[in-house]
This record gives sequence, structure tokens and C-alpha cells, in this order.
Amino acid sequence: MNHAQTRFSSSSSGVSASMTTTAQQSADRGNAISMNPTLGASRHWRDVFWLGIFVLHLILVGFALGIVGLNWFRKKDRLNIDQYTNRFLENQTGLTEDYWPLYAISGAISTVIGWIWLLLLGSRSNQMMKVSVHILTTYLAVVSVLCFWGKLVFWGVAFAIGSGLHFLYIISVIDRLPFTMLVLQRAVKMVWKLPEIMRIVCAFMLVMLLWLALWSFGASGVVASSIGDGGRWWLLVVFSVSLFWTGAVLCNTVHVIVSGMVFLVLIHGGREAASMPRNPLLQSLKYAVTTSFGSICYGSLFTAAIRTLRWEIRGFRSKIGNNECLLCCVDFLFHLVETLVRFFNKYAYVQIAVYGKSFNHSARDAWELFQSTGVEALIAYDCSGAVLLMGMILGGLITGTCAVVLTRIENPDREMMMGSTAILMGMILVGLAMVVVESAVTSIYICYVEDPLLIHRWDPEFFNQMSETLHQRLQHRSARVRDGLSQSQYIDRDRIQETITV
Repeated sequence: MNHAQTRFSSSSSGVSASMTTTAQQSADRGNAISMNPTLGASRHWRDVFWLGIFVLHLILVGFALGIVGLNWFRKKDRLNIDQYTNRFLENQTGLTEDYWPLYAISGAISTVIGWIWLLLLGSRSNQMMKVSVHILTTYLAVVSVLCFWGKLVFWGVAFAIGSGLHFLYIISVIDRLPFTMLVLQRAVKMVWKLPEIMRIVCAFMLVMLLWLALWSFGASGVVASSIGDGGRWWLLVVFSVSLFWTGAVLCNTVHVIVSGMVFLVLIHGGREAASMPRNPLLQSLKYAVTTSFGSICYGSLFTAAIRTLRWEIRGFRSKIGNNECLLCCVDFLFHLVETLVRFFNKYAYVQIAVYGKSFNHSARDAWELFQSTGVEALIAYDCSGAVLLMGMILGGLITGTCAVVLTRIENPDREMMMGSTAILMGMILVGLAMVVVESAVTSIYICYVEDPLLIHRWDPEFFNQMSETLHQRLQHRSARVRDGLSQSQYIDRDRIQETITV
């Protein structure tokens, strides 16, 4: 009982202390940030080992993709590879060019979808975000029914489970969506006032399309090969993991560039402010692809998977109820994931952009800053990252559906291979278009915790809404601790009575 009382008192004092500390230190932090040269400072190379691993991976995978695609390009077994895989040959071989154009069409479709999403987010942000949230469950359910109709039981079950989990997640966070929409709308407002950011996105989408040209060439060779289904699936999984990492690195590079730019705009009070550094976007780009690139490669391996797992566990945890056994197991997973979040969170990229720290150092600093000020409660309440992920998944599913339809016309036995890899391509390209919004969201939170007056100067109404929501979340957290104290006292009293009776 003493432990529970201590926990409650420390939590209550932490809530009040965090609010007062934020208010008292805002001016000092603002002065410190303004005096910091940020993007103009000389920097050291960080996480060089992971930079080397990523570059080596690109060379090896690129070479393998070229060899596999070339072996079945215009001539079957051009490089005579089948002599090494005779015992695995089970299918009638095809040609790389039978499938490569389908990947090209899929890439074009996903690029168009990405830009449509970005344009509509600028003009119809509220409606588009609601579409992302609500239509994905329906789309997954429809695809599941079509898979069962086509006797693809495994994929039908997979999409049905995905639809059910997504529906449960939406139910668990439905009360958070108004605040989430508010944050996303302000982020879109910020991004659309910086047209140079859009040029960066175009450039990186072009780079991604060039890599996808090589990747799809090799993937087409795998699909066209005479290797058995098991061998082809394993090769596609290996190439897909490589594509996921490469896409995540490019997305997070854009994330670092945009975060640095947005951070500077908020600090200096506008893009046209006299105190703005010269060529801030070029400086941010230079550091992102040189000294900080190793940190981006390192963080890109784990951040997305851990974030997705955290969202799912949070949503499931809030709907468990009074099942003590299940709650104990989920709490264990929750605390494990929360520990991992300290070392792998998307807010690290803002610290990388502004201060040039290593990834783990940036992640720990950002998370400790959020927890020391109580803003972590606000971040946990916000679902903007999940909403944007829903848009990415929906874009990928639309791309994959188009690929399946096109493949079914000529090669119905290879439709799922084409569809699954096209889904990944679509998610990466749509994600590249939408990452600018997520970068603005993370920068807004970092600026709010560093110096709330920066947000107040930019948008007073938004600042008031953020502060009010933060106050409500801290009160809610304090009430939960108080309920835990009452329950602990009740249990202790029962134990004392049982001991006296015995």
C-alpha cells in the first residue's frame, strides 16, 4: 500500500511539475534554440557502420536483381542459371518482359495515387482522412470475399483478419480522431506553405522509381522463372525485405529534410523571416544524405515495425476489460514495446535533422523530453501516424488489385505473386508522397515540447487546443493512477481480513 501511495503522489506531482516546468523553461529553451546554429553547424558522421551495411546491401541486391532479370529477358535461361537449380525446377518458364510492363503500370498507378492523396490532403484534408480511416475496413473485406471466390483461401483468411483487426482498432480510437484530424490539418497547412518541399518529394519519388525499375526487372525474372513456387516465394520475400528497407530509408531521408525545414520555419516565425538561414533546404538535404545518412539507415530497419506494433497493442489494451490474465500478458508486451520505442521512434529524425545526433541518442533524448514534460500523454493520444499509414495501405491495396486484374488476363497462376509485390511498391510510393505530412506533425510536437511559445506564435488557436487536450490527458492519467491506488487499498484490506480470520 505504501508503494501505491508513493506511485500516486509521484505521478500527481509529476503532472503538476511537468506543466509548470514547461511554462517556466519555455523562454530559456527558446533562447537556446535561437542561439543554436542548427543546420549551419559542422557535423560528425554518425552510425557509419549501418551506412556501410546499407550501401553494401544495395550493391549485392542490385547485382542479384540484374542477373535474375537478365537470365529470362527475351531468351529463356540466357545465363544458363537453370543448371544450378535443376532439382528445384517445377514450372513452365516465362520471360521477364511478360511481367515487367505490369510492374511499370503498377508503379505509375501508385505514383498517381500518391499525388492525388497529397493534392486532396491540401484541399480536402478532413474528408480524405475520414476516407482513409473508414474505407480501408470495407476494402479489406471486399478483397477477402474476392479471394474466397477465387479459391485463394489463405489470402482470403489473411485479408479477413486484417479487416477485423482494423475495425477493432478504429473502434478503440474513435474518440481520438477529432484531435488527430486537427493535428493533421495544421500539418498540411504548414507543408503547403513550403513549395520547395514538394520539389524534394518529386526528386525522391523519381529516385525511388529508378530503383523500382531495376527491382521490378529482377522480380519479373523471379516470377517468370521455372523454379518451384516455394523457391520463387522465398526469393520474392528476400527482395521485398530489401525493397522495404530501401523505401523506408528514402522516406526517412525526406522525413529528416522536411523536419529540419519545418523546425526552422517555426523557430524563426515564417519562411520569409530575416533571421532564416540562407538555403536551409539545401543544407538540410546535404546533411541528410551525408553525415546523418547512417543514422537514417539504422533507424529505418526497426522504427516502422515497432510503431505499428505499438498502435495495435495500445488499441487492444484499451478494450480488454477486466480479464486479469489477458491484461497481464498484454501489459508485458506493452511495456516491452514501450522500452523499444525509447530507442526507435520517429521523433528521433527531427533531432537528427536539427542537431546531427546519432539515431539512438536522438531517440532517447526526444522520448525523455516528452516524458519529463508530460507531452508523451498527448502523443499517445494522437493517431495521426496510424491514419497516414491507413492511407498508405489503401494506396498499396488499390495498386495490388490493379496488378492482380492485369496479371489474371495473361498469367492467372502468377497473380498473387504480382499482386503482393505490387502492394509493397504502392505502399512505398504513396508513403513517399505522404511522409511530408508526418514530418510536419513530428516537428510540431518537438517544437511544442522544446518551446510552446513557438506554436503559439505560429497558430494561437491550435496552441490553445493542444494545451487543453494535454491538460485533459494528464488529468485522465492522474485519475487512472488514483483508481489504481483505490484498488490496491481494497485488495490490501481484504488480505488483512483474510489473515485475521485464519
